[in-house]
Amino acid sequence: MKIKFLSLALILCCVANLQSQKKSELFEEIATLKMQLDSLNSEVTDARKKEKIAQTESESYKSQVTELQDANATLLKSLTSFTAVSSKNSSNFNKAMESLNAKERQLKGINDAIASNDSTALVVLTNAKQTLGESAKIGVSNGMVIISSGLTALFGSDTASTLTAEAEPWVQKIGQILVANPQMAVTIEGLSMTGNLDLPAQQATAVSIALQGLSIAPERITALGKDGNLKEGVVIKIHPKFDEFYKMVKDNMKNRH
Repeated sequence: MKIKFLSLALILCCVANLQSQKKSELFEEIATLKMQLDSLNSEVTDARKKEKIAQTESESYKSQVTELQDANATLLKSLTSFTAVSSKNSSNFNKAMESLNAKERQLKGINDAIASNDSTALVVLTNAKQTLGESAKIGVSNGMVIISSGLTALFGSDTASTLTAEAEPWVQKIGQILVANPQMAVTIEGLSMTGNLDLPAQQATAVSIALQGLSIAPERITALGKDGNLKEGVVIKIHPKFDEFYKMVKDNMKNRH
């Protein structure tokens, strides 16, 4: 009986020890689980904070993207407008350059015509000096060869309007110059100091008639009286046929379009 009692006591003691040990292990497991739970809660809290930050940054990025899209749309619109303006300006520039080039070609045509006339005038001047001699009053002005003579040498006096025999060689030399340069015309000016242009016109006409007698076509000759501004005499101006010269300039301008 006593042995049974001891055995029962021993069993109860073992059971109590086992229960005490299991309880301790449970407390430890609970403490461990609590620590894990706290750690998880902390991680969840951090994750939520990071999520809020990420959301804030996302909203900021969305706003920036929207602003960039608006700016890009504005830039594209401006670029389209600039392209249109640039294209229009380029077209205007090309038209201006084309017009300028046309004007340059026209100007070159005029310059070429003037240069051609100047070259011809030089030939006429050389011919005139060879024909009339170095002592003759010969000059060049505005592309014209100008030959001067006094009234007494041609008419014997200031008031006469009929050429003298002594004037015939001079007139013949003028005729030779005109024959040698058929592309040129001649203007004969009778100069007066008195303002009366009838007599100088008659003197210029007398020279014109004499030249026509040397086979110089009348359409090449212009005779007129002119105020000599304190000078008198007869001035022969050999120059291009102005209507033909104008036509040559006009044709040169057309050919350069």
